[in-house]
Amino acid sequence: MASVELRGVRKAYGKLTVADGIDLKIEHGELVCLLGPSGCGKTTTLRLIAGFIVPDAGEIIVGDRRLSSGGQALPPEKRNMSMIFQSYALWPHMTVADNVAYGLKLRRLPKADIARKVASMLAVAKLEKLADRFPGELSGGQQQRVALARALAVEPETLLLDEPLSNLDTNLREEMRFEIRRLHDEFRYTTVYVTHDQLEAMTTADRIVVMNAGRIEQIGSPEDIFLRPLTEFTARFIGGTNILRGAASGHTIHCGRLAIQWSQGQTDGQAQAAISIRPHEIELHPTPSPGENTFPGRVLRHTYIGAQRDYLIELDPETHIRVVTRLDQHYAPGDTVGVHLPIQHCRALAR
Repeated sequence: MASVELRGVRKAYGKLTVADGIDLKIEHGELVCLLGPSGCGKTTTLRLIAGFIVPDAGEIIVGDRRLSSGGQALPPEKRNMSMIFQSYALWPHMTVADNVAYGLKLRRLPKADIARKVASMLAVAKLEKLADRFPGELSGGQQQRVALARALAVEPETLLLDEPLSNLDTNLREEMRFEIRRLHDEFRYTTVYVTHDQLEAMTTADRIVVMNAGRIEQIGSPEDIFLRPLTEFTARFIGGTNILRGAASGHTIHCGRLAIQWSQGQTDGQAQAAISIRPHEIELHPTPSPGENTFPGRVLRHTYIGAQRDYLIELDPETHIRVVTRLDQHYAPGDTVGVHLPIQHCRALAR
């Protein structure tokens, strides 16, 4: 295993900068997710690490080896990395066992060692009973496990995954998230995992790197990223939130006719500020009552979403918020309710 470090890595295509001074260190045995919307630079960053793309500036260091440095890069086949793509890229004419053995045969290992490693990987990936099947005879989840087993069999220094679950249906995706985490915990390879799915990142990652427009927006554990977003982009992208903007005065923002206090985070020190509060952190009461950060509201929309109810509430003509409640809190459109924004959950954000 080896650490992976990016120092000031930059890549542009003409006037379009897709990686804009990326600084990131991934420790030995850590699973880090690069998370962000399409076009944010996460896949480009992964391909830079893999050696498929040469950086215009900056360095990529793995362990004690400098693999890329402004305008030069060691080719992918000399990096001791394994990469798993969205399409799995399994050989259709080979059995499961032969696919897993493929990289080992290219390295010309003794037949006995290949047989031992293949048997071990098939057992770990729960594929023993499928060893003689061909990829076309497998489900999507089974094919994904074969791709993982093939990648891990060669004992790479670094494992790279490019949106590996995007082709699976919802139930299989959920199952494979935990499977990837289980295999990582067993082998502890340094892993870089690209996804646009926040739940995927929250489930699998030791740390999440939130990316936006070619830059790193925030780095932290899943809990840090969700509970303590630093910017509006991170707050909106991770979990969804209500952003309330207004004139700043100490730990209060004046949003229309509302004076809302906050206690977490920090502003940019500008005259205008923004705070975030998650829909599930807001409390609804049957009748409005006076209190700190408590306001009357009118229900505009009610949606039943299985285990919860989802409301859109009007606090004033210019301020609407989304609230998620328990099933037993049932209000109809047009109802007047009390809306409490707990101060401890109101977080100031940087722009």
